[in-house]
Amino acid sequence: MTDSSLPEGPVLHGAYEISSDPARIDAARVHHWLSTDSYWAHGRPREKQDRAIAGSLNLGAYHRETGEMSAYARVITDYATFAWLCDVYVDRPARGTGLGTALVTAVRDHLEPYGLSRIMLATADAHGVYEKVGFAPLRNPDMWMALGRQ
Repeated sequence: MTDSSLPEGPVLHGAYEISSDPARIDAARVHHWLSTDSYWAHGRPREKQDRAIAGSLNLGAYHRETGEMSAYARVITDYATFAWLCDVYVDRPARGTGLGTALVTAVRDHLEPYGLSRIMLATADAHGVYEKVGFAPLRNPDMWMALGRQ
């Protein structure tokens, strides 16, 4: 199941519009951002990024005058119990405008009607952005495990 519409349509934040319309995602731009300017996906091949986009809920933030994509977030979810928020990126010229917080808020609000038990994420440097939206450190991190690269 996939759902491509935000609960109340596009979300407006200053000069930006946040949308979950998959047709608006600029996959080449997302790949460039993540593969060249992120610590978590540096060097990620385009084919792998395209597969990730195809299998996920994607939200983009677009400048309302130019239509240019200015931020991106990807969510892996079953729309029933769990979601993983990842690949959150705000283009450098749009940083400092609150767009990252607005994008993560739009993700949270988009997922709220599904009644998920948990939305997870991992970050090395943006804790403050996520805390503003209600995320908190794991209460019992010793019960969580991972397979693969850590």
